[in-house]
Amino acid sequence: MANVVVKKIPCPKCSETTEAKLYMSINATNEPTLRGDVLDERLFKFRCTACGYEARLTYPVLYNDMKNRFMVYLIPEVDRFQLEDVELEQKYERLMGVRKRIVPDFNCFKEKVFVFESGLDDMAVEITKLVISEMVAKKHDIPHVEEGYLSMYDREKNTMGFTFFVGKDHEPFVQSARLEIYGKAVQIVSEMAIKDRKLPGFLKIDREWAQNVLYRYKRMKQLS
Repeated sequence: MANVVVKKIPCPKCSETTEAKLYMSINATNEPTLRGDVLDERLFKFRCTACGYEARLTYPVLYNDMKNRFMVYLIPEVDRFQLEDVELEQKYERLMGVRKRIVPDFNCFKEKVFVFESGLDDMAVEITKLVISEMVAKKHDIPHVEEGYLSMYDREKNTMGFTFFVGKDHEPFVQSARLEIYGKAVQIVSEMAIKDRKLPGFLKIDREWAQNVLYRYKRMKQLS
């Protein structure tokens, strides 16, 4: 069952308080209807009963998918690579091979869910995304592209697509790629992320992580 607490939230507009349900943890396997409510953010919608002001509530929430064996812990603006939660580790100690990730915002959260539900390796996806983002930066003649998310995956058509946000106005730009690039990223991960895969707790696998791995891989190839 979902872990839900009820709190009185002051309205940012009129300062009146409204009772809101905060879903601290969600089990997408036992409560599949909540999955859609999470991904379209209905579960986090706040509406002031006094003035009608609407906003999205942002707070830590743990998403658990036992069927696909992954957990994603949304912790707003988290800036650490590893989070070891003793209580959670003890609670789920019988679950072997569960991929556990921490993410800083909703877009990263939803991307991780999509990646794992698609049966992909998020480490390899992050490296693929980094490589593709460099191609997009060259195409748009800009120094770099930082914000981007996996938005499409079609195994039968041998392609995957990423949506990047470019320029001053952060216009969305979709760039597709053949799965061979992802396959190469899988090989890199198998060589360079052995220790990371064995680390306990929740890991932040993102662009910074991918840059570090790709740098070490290129360095290794230069020295070999």
